[in-house]
Amino acid sequence: MTDSKKLYCVSITLIVLLRLSIGWQFLYEGLWKLHTLSTPTPWSAEGYLKNSQGPFRNTFRNMTGDPNDLNWLDKEKVAAKWDDWVARFAGHYQMDEKQQADLSKLLDGAADYRVELAVLPEGVTIPKELAKVVTFDAKAKRLICPGNWRMLAKEREALLALAKVDEDAPEAKQKSVKAYRAAVLALYNRATDPKSMSIKDRLAIAIIGNNAATDPSVTERAFALFGDPPRDVKVYYEKIAEYETNLAKADKQSAMHFPRDHLQKQWTELQQLRGKLVGPVKALESELKVSAQKLLTSKQLARGPMRLPSTPVDSINQQTIWGLTILGVLLLIGLGTRYAALGGAVILTMFYLAMPPWPGVPEAPGPEHSFIVNKNFIEIMALLAIAALPTGQWFGLDRLCSKICCRKKAGCCVSGPASSCESAAPVQAE
Repeated sequence: MTDSKKLYCVSITLIVLLRLSIGWQFLYEGLWKLHTLSTPTPWSAEGYLKNSQGPFRNTFRNMTGDPNDLNWLDKEKVAAKWDDWVARFAGHYQMDEKQQADLSKLLDGAADYRVELAVLPEGVTIPKELAKVVTFDAKAKRLICPGNWRMLAKEREALLALAKVDEDAPEAKQKSVKAYRAAVLALYNRATDPKSMSIKDRLAIAIIGNNAATDPSVTERAFALFGDPPRDVKVYYEKIAEYETNLAKADKQSAMHFPRDHLQKQWTELQQLRGKLVGPVKALESELKVSAQKLLTSKQLARGPMRLPSTPVDSINQQTIWGLTILGVLLLIGLGTRYAALGGAVILTMFYLAMPPWPGVPEAPGPEHSFIVNKNFIEIMALLAIAALPTGQWFGLDRLCSKICCRKKAGCCVSGPASSCESAAPVQAE
């Protein structure tokens, strides 16, 4: 064998090994990501997309649907999302009336709080301004406070002031007054017990800068009872606007390093604040789902997990996982090799453009330091080279498919974008 033929064989072998290596990497990445979906920490492209930099930053960040997690800080949107989830959950697991009532109480709280009271003291009438706070059901003999209208300390004192103990009054009246005052105190304690707070009550406290109604609501009353939260949501919105403004200025001053360094510090502070605000809300959602699972019987659990509507991030995750897995298999077995290589190059180009190592663009987090050319770029070039060569004909199912096709068509077949039996024959002979 001549030296040129030896060199030719070595080149073919190395190119095929390069294809197999990239195929294995794609396949392993896809299978690993797929495996994590059944673990407590499933893989997601969300973080990578939200941290995108460069000229295509907004395009990639907007793919998530909510790049700054602002929907998690909107009380009405979160509450509506949880209401929808509870309805789907109850329907999927066919919960009975008691289970649905317990789940509703967990999410929305008790419909009302009641204490026993035989009768209102003589001469006591609950005034109109306190009628929303407390009502007396003479038939049920109960003093009632609505569950969504927690009693405040000043309202408790106003109710107690309606019936003061008079030592000179008849014993029967004193007894009636004392029973009323004890009922008011017991009702106040029950309505303001932190353990009675629903998930939505705690959501109102966790979300800072909420859309509080002009009239008193459970949100405002919860704040009054359990303390005002720090007003950081407004600050978060302001910091987002400030960062976007400074980012636009830094793009125009790409030659100056100071704006970029300062911008990186701002971004870090912004992410810390986002975690501080969004973290408690996400924790409440996890608590809701775990508590709901505990209400189910073993028979209901056997129905399997509930399917939820797909979000933009879910679609991207599925496309990435299955794209890597399928292209990895095709590259390994050498089937449709050229198209698989082009598809892999497209996927890696998306990865590259999300955080391009270009002048004026902040470096991607991690130990890698690159300028224009990084690992993704190198792999893109390798895949384009593989797409330009008939590696599937050298080693893969493309060669088998060509032979079968050639036999059927008696000497004319197509393998790849621009190949034929005539062009493939010399390669196979060599």
